[in-house]
Order: sequence, then structure tokens, then C-alpha cells
Amino acid sequence: MSTRPSSVAPPSVAPREIARFEAEAGAWWDAKGPFAPLHRLNPVRLAYIRDAALARFGRKKTAGPRPLPRPLAGLSILDVGCGGGLLCEPLARLGARVTGIDAGPLNIRAAQAHARAAGLDIDYRAVAAETLAKRRERFDAVITMEVIEHAADPAALLAACAALTRPGGILVLSTLNRTLKSLRLGVVAAEYVLGWVPPGTHDWRKFVPPADLAAMLAAAGLEPGEAVGVVYDPWRDEWRTGADTGVNYMMTAMKKKGKARAQPSRRGRPGKGKTSMPSSSKSRASSGVASP
Repeated sequence: MSTRPSSVAPPSVAPREIARFEAEAGAWWDAKGPFAPLHRLNPVRLAYIRDAALARFGRKKTAGPRPLPRPLAGLSILDVGCGGGLLCEPLARLGARVTGIDAGPLNIRAAQAHARAAGLDIDYRAVAAETLAKRRERFDAVITMEVIEHAADPAALLAACAALTRPGGILVLSTLNRTLKSLRLGVVAAEYVLGWVPPGTHDWRKFVPPADLAAMLAAAGLEPGEAVGVVYDPWRDEWRTGADTGVNYMMTAMKKKGKARAQPSRRGRPGKGKTSMPSSSKSRASSGVASP
């Protein structure tokens, strides 16, 4: 497991953003700390990623009435901008062969330490997506959640993620929309009124509308699906998927199968399956925001 970053930052890496997260590296697994919003978002994010992978590769979630304990067994998944491994660990428990990368070596050390304590075999590396893409590794699924709005060059990040996705695989993303609603809730309310995230965490100008994200994904050679909103239900105190994409949303994109053979990741072999994507559930919950 490498924890040495490249001496020259690739285009997508914003050193100030990396430093901001590394300053809190010891708190990644504190469910009441600065990353509390991500802990609360994890169930809805994990379910969306799991269902997208199961749909794409023709997997089942249950065996009769019982849920399968490791439905992602055999699939290789790369988490780009993994931080302390909040998504890597549950994905590994679902059976996936997980690789987590982050441009912040302190984040990677925190992730490695927690995985060791949990007895999980996760391949963590302090490396940027562009650097890993040059090594021609490929994964069945690539995820980058609440990362693109912190990237110095979103298009470069998505191009690298697309290159890391093997033909027939999927890229799963989540980010924030650039709307007046997200300015009110995602910045003013979340940072300065509710204190969900530290002030200055977000730059509203870097939020990405779904249409812009879809265009960048298409330019990177992927087929983007529909945006699925992530909304906060104050009555149940939980996040869920819904039709409202005005603040938080997720999207899945597929990479077409080409004639050339893809080089699979050393962490797993490519799977086979269908091309369907998971559909979003509708909700009457009010929108909120949670992104570090």
C-alpha cells in the first residue's frame, strides 16, 4: 500500500482542498465530528451504488426472501477521493474487491489504520486519479462521491475516472447542483446556520448542474443516466433518494463495451451482466445538503 503522493499535482487536484481534509484526517470515523454529514449520507449512497452495480452486472440482492450477505462478490470497485474509507469499508463487506485512492496521504493513513482494525483487506493508495489512469488499471465500477465540487478541474477528474472504468463498467457520482436553493441550503444553512459542515467548506460557484455533469461524462466517452435527487426528511431524520435534484444528487454513467480488450484491475476480474440502471424512488421529503 503506497502512501506517497506525486510531487506534481495533476490537473484535478486542488492542494488547498486536500489540505483542508487532511487537517481533519483523524476525525474521519467520528460519527459526530466534522464528517458527520457523510456518516448520515452513507446508507443512501451505499444503497444507490450497490443497486447500480447489481443492475449493471445482472446480480441479485436476495436469495428468495433473504438478502445475500455479499452480493458484490468478485466485482472490483475503485473509490476516487475515498478520504478515510467511509464507503470503502461497507463495499468491502458486501464482497467487492475495493481500492481506495486519495490525493491526501494523511487521509489514506487514517483509512488504512481503520481497515486494519476492522480486519478488512482494502487496497488504499495515496495517488490521484490521473496518475492511476496512466497505469492502465481498470475496474468494474468507479465511484467518486462528493468529490467533483472540490476538484480543480472537474473535466480532468471525470476523464481520468472514465479511463479507469473498464468497458462495460459504470461510474457512479454524487455532487451538488448549482441553484439558488443549493446556495441557501448547501452553503448558508449547512455551513452558517445549522453548522453541519465547517464554514468555507463549499464554493457554490463550483457546484455542478446535472446537465453540465452529463455533458462532461459524455465528453469522456460515457453514457450518463438520469440524475437522482438526494433529499433530507426532517420527520424521519434521514436521507433518501427522490425526484428533487435542486441540492444534492447522484448519477450513474456506463462505459460502452469496445472491441479492444480492457486490462482488468489486479484486485478483481471484470463481471458480466445487463445494461439497466437503478431507478430512483420518489419522495415528498424536503431537500437538504450534506457534503464535506
